[in-house]
Amino acid sequence: MGTSQADTGRVDVAIIGAGIVGLATALRLLERRPDLRLVVLEREAEVAAHQSGHNSGVVHAGLYYAPGSQKALLCREGKGLVERYCEAHGIPIAWPGKLVVALDESELAGLAALRERGLANGVDGLEEVGPERMREIEPHIRGVRALWSPRTGITDFTLVTRAFADDLRAGGAEIELARPVTAIERRTDALVLTTPRGPVRARSVIACAGLWADRVAALTGDRTEDSPRIVPFRGDYYTLSPEAGRLVNGLVYPVPDPRFPFLGVHLTRRVDGRVWAGPNAVLAFRRTGYRRRDVSIRDLGEAIANPGFRSLARRFWRTGAAEMWRDWSKGAFVREVQRFLPELRGDQVTFGPSGVRAQALGRDGTLVDDFDLAGADRVLHVRNAPSPAATSSLAIGDRLAAEAIGRFGL
Repeated sequence: MGTSQADTGRVDVAIIGAGIVGLATALRLLERRPDLRLVVLEREAEVAAHQSGHNSGVVHAGLYYAPGSQKALLCREGKGLVERYCEAHGIPIAWPGKLVVALDESELAGLAALRERGLANGVDGLEEVGPERMREIEPHIRGVRALWSPRTGITDFTLVTRAFADDLRAGGAEIELARPVTAIERRTDALVLTTPRGPVRARSVIACAGLWADRVAALTGDRTEDSPRIVPFRGDYYTLSPEAGRLVNGLVYPVPDPRFPFLGVHLTRRVDGRVWAGPNAVLAFRRTGYRRRDVSIRDLGEAIANPGFRSLARRFWRTGAAEMWRDWSKGAFVREVQRFLPELRGDQVTFGPSGVRAQALGRDGTLVDDFDLAGADRVLHVRNAPSPAATSSLAIGDRLAAEAIGRFGL
């Protein structure tokens, strides 16, 4: 058996994290510099183990994001890239479209603001529609007006991430699974990454660590007292029965609360034909806490001790309490969905999958809304990359690859 580059301990670039962003970055680097000695180090035993493999599969069109923000720019660019990648690799992708519904007149101002954002971001085919057109698109959905985004798509981002990994291996890169990085030492000519299977000596590092982004930044010495901290928010989905699923043609979303980066409980038709309802957004008691009973004393203690989280909780405790109640009460969750799908019955939904969002939170309690891509010396960090990071992954990879080549002299 041959010896890998990582086992020899010397590489040009070590990427921490084999989620969709880390692998997209590795892929773009290798495309530009095929002779690079490159290794991806992943703490779990598989790629796409967390956010990349626990999401709704929506290929976002760029409707929600502040014009000129990293999210707006990279989502629009990344959408086209991931669509072409899926088609070239035979990965299922479809465009059922998204309907964002105003339930009553109190939500029309929010809908109008969302329309302006969508138009500024160049969302293809965006249309404001009234009740008659709404019934044509989604006959069973209730509301007074809506935004229709016909080119919002769906795919399976786990398959996309695995395809990235296959392409990387075919190009000569190493993907080392079950190999967490536990320490990073800066030396004059290299960074030495400590792992359970021995050290890796890298000229440069790109950290795409998702739920552990702040801890990896601390390992590199790039985290200060005022740096954002990751707070994990769990989102639970319910699955609609086949009978109830026939009430939904595509994607149906509420008008979002502009104070939060979460999009509210919505309905999502998946590429496998199932329809999900959700998610809510509650504090996860563990960074990988996909179940209510998953608790880590360290993770929970860090969240509670975080002054930013305490500030957030004080300001929005009513919202948090409502989310917690919907998390524990199936009836409350169903009633939330019935606001725009009144025909849905409680016996038509079953508890389904969950995901954990790595949300960066500022010391002042501000939820970091935009992507945060930063670097210092020989390290680049993805400090915050929530949705639409999967849609934007190849565009983020392009941005980081170009930055790495210039900064590191690759």
